[in-house]
Amino acid sequence: QSKGIGSRSGESPVVTDGGLSCILFLKYDILVSYSEARENTLKKSREDTLLLNGIWSVMILVSVVYGAFTGRLGAVTEGALSGAEEAVNLCITMAGVVGLWMGLMEIAKRSGIISGITRTLLPVLRFLFPKIPSGHPALEYIAVNVTANILGLGWACTPAGLKAMEALAQLEQERGSQGYAGAGSGVRYASTEMCVFLILNISSLQLIPVNMIAYRSKFGSANPSAIIAPAILATAVSTLTAVVYCKWKERRERT
Repeated sequence: QSKGIGSRSGESPVVTDGGLSCILFLKYDILVSYSEARENTLKKSREDTLLLNGIWSVMILVSVVYGAFTGRLGAVTEGALSGAEEAVNLCITMAGVVGLWMGLMEIAKRSGIISGITRTLLPVLRFLFPKIPSGHPALEYIAVNVTANILGLGWACTPAGLKAMEALAQLEQERGSQGYAGAGSGVRYASTEMCVFLILNISSLQLIPVNMIAYRSKFGSANPSAIIAPAILATAVSTLTAVVYCKWKERRERT
């Protein structure tokens, strides 16, 4: 028994009391670490939820009090009801549009269109995302998202952007990054690629701002397309600034 886990030939290994105690201790230590990490994650999530609830509660309270003191409480009630109606309509509209573009994106993927777009934009993507492995699905979704942004198709950007973030999260899981290994594996932080992708989406170079033209036309603009040139200039400057900032941060991380 003092030899530990010894056994004669042809027999199953026998775990001694000491070895069993060691195994149980290791399992206990792993469970404790897992529980502590999960508890910290849940605690931070609860704190964030309480903070958001507090902000919204203060905003609602201030609105009601201000409406009561100014004699416009009826307008506050009407605004709340109309806002709720608009929110429901927006959710239904977004669900339909996102579903449509998700289906079209799947068709484009199976037909090879997405692969062609990715090959065209590959030099740019390799420059902006040098750490993403070649052939990774994230590059395809990022290419579709960037293309839709350039063409001003805001509704088409959302499904591709969501899929790109999922693929980037999968990449972090493959790398074994903290917080991506599974439930309770620690606090999850956005990767460098996620941050660069988000910044590019915010800057969003647009050649044809389709949504803005549609809105201007809807609200009676005499020349809805007059916004094209200013939009190209503004988004080109913002995108260039974003790229310079991202590369500067990348260089700082290397040093």
